[in-house]
Amino acid sequence: MTATPLRVGLIGYGLAGSVFHAPLIAATEGLCLDTVVTSRPERQEQARAEFPDVTALATPEELFDRADRLDLVVIASPNKTHVPLASAALKAGLPVVVDKPLAGTAAEARDLAALAEERGLLLSVFQNRRWDNDFLTVRRLVSQGELGDVWRFESRFERWRPQPKGGWRESGDPAEIGGLLYDLGSHVVDQALVLFGPVTEVYAETDVRRPGAETDDDTFLALTHANGVRSHLYVSATTAQLGPRFRVLGSHAGYVKYGLDPQEAALREGLRPGPGWGAEDESLHGRIGAGTSPATGGGTPVPTLPGDYPAYYAAVARALTGAGPNPVTALEAAAALDVLEAARRSARDKVTVTL
Repeated sequence: MTATPLRVGLIGYGLAGSVFHAPLIAATEGLCLDTVVTSRPERQEQARAEFPDVTALATPEELFDRADRLDLVVIASPNKTHVPLASAALKAGLPVVVDKPLAGTAAEARDLAALAEERGLLLSVFQNRRWDNDFLTVRRLVSQGELGDVWRFESRFERWRPQPKGGWRESGDPAEIGGLLYDLGSHVVDQALVLFGPVTEVYAETDVRRPGAETDDDTFLALTHANGVRSHLYVSATTAQLGPRFRVLGSHAGYVKYGLDPQEAALREGLRPGPGWGAEDESLHGRIGAGTSPATGGGTPVPTLPGDYPAYYAAVARALTGAGPNPVTALEAAAALDVLEAARRSARDKVTVTL
């Protein structure tokens, strides 16, 4: 007998909700996209067109009023709403998935974690780029010792967007929690912590480069991990020539990988998980070697593992039924926020911050 799917309510149907969360929820065995909350009538129509069985509501309050009909709430609304909506969901007795960043501060994240623990409810953070194809490949190379002892980890998430797009993500209002440090920075910091553990020192540079921009659009972080690895992380909208997505240097070899995981582009194009999902052409494979230059064909190609965003919600479904752990905990998100807050202080005061 097949178990009844868990019913999911999704708050927010902008980029995060419509491109990432809704398709991935709908593709996950054991989950059913039941409700979408968006105040915009055109987005309600879009949700009904894409998922005919969904109920579209205008406000989170309407969703919480029918909390007994749901088994999980996913929060994909603007950053400043994450904490109040997650708190309301937990108090309504609902497990919660929150898009990154979980909160504006590590203290708020830990308060949410405590509330979830007190209520005995799941609180998970959507750090989907733990399942990027290139990151999965780096994680395997590091765990299997293919590079020897890793000395330096370089991670770049760079774009060329010389004109600001506007909206809350690029707002200079601190209440919006915008800017690249908290946007793409949430991803690259989380990945560094997953690979190499706690950070003891943080140095950062944040700049506002583009005319009309209100918040950081060109940011660099240098992290010293407790195990001695140094992570250099770059997030930028102002990069006219893109660097490698990863360059990992160890005592035996180095690994260099260009290009971005294909899953976001596929989701934007309306494609859905299935056979061949997350795979890339072999021409994009990274290279491993010592004393070689990938730019001139040096090193040995390393087949890139398929990306697997669907694995996140599959893990959430297992966690909700007691069959597995929370894939990304609020306390892990708080540790990343410790680093992001230290980076903001470092850039502001032009100092290295010790954690």
